[in-house]
Amino acid sequence: MSIVIVGGNERMACQYEDICKAHGYKAKVFTKEQGAFRKKLGCPDLMILFTNTVSHKMVVSASQEAKKNNVPILHCHTSSATALNNLLAERKAGVVG
Repeated sequence: MSIVIVGGNERMACQYEDICKAHGYKAKVFTKEQGAFRKKLGCPDLMILFTNTVSHKMVVSASQEAKKNNVPILHCHTSSATALNNLLAERKAGVVG
């Protein structure tokens, strides 16, 4: 399964990828909107938005792409490693989305 993470801390991008890998997911992390952001998103199985550390414009464009491609979105206010770990664990357990 593939995941796209939008937002978060730039210095933690590698940690986000490692956490996703530990849960059996392949991750792309976009902490900033650069260039053709919509084209780079692709068509993942899941999209995670860290709402505290992302611009409104980036949330809107990511949400539009997700809706267009029928990709489920999970919103998380904090962008910590623990929050991502808990979110993915709850996803596997079937508690979330």
